[in-house]
Amino acid sequence: MPNIKQAVKRVRQNEAVNAQNTMQKSAMRTAMKKAETALQNNDEHANELLKDAVQKLDKAANKGLIHKNTAARQKSRLTKKAQ
Repeated sequence: MPNIKQAVKRVRQNEAVNAQNTMQKSAMRTAMKKAETALQNNDEHANELLKDAVQKLDKAANKGLIHKNTAARQKSRLTKKAQ
């Protein structure tokens, strides 16, 4: 544990940001899995789930949680399954 006040604050901030990033990344993965299973089962809500997954992928890419090309690839694969 750091002794300097500024370093202690930085540790606290890093923990908070890490928790936020983890939650957002987890929500993105969950949305992708839900959309994928809905598309496989020809669910009636598949398009809504797909839209939600795409939004979460875009948000994660904009925040730097995942690379923009990774987001584009995953969105492409999901929309390909929708057709």
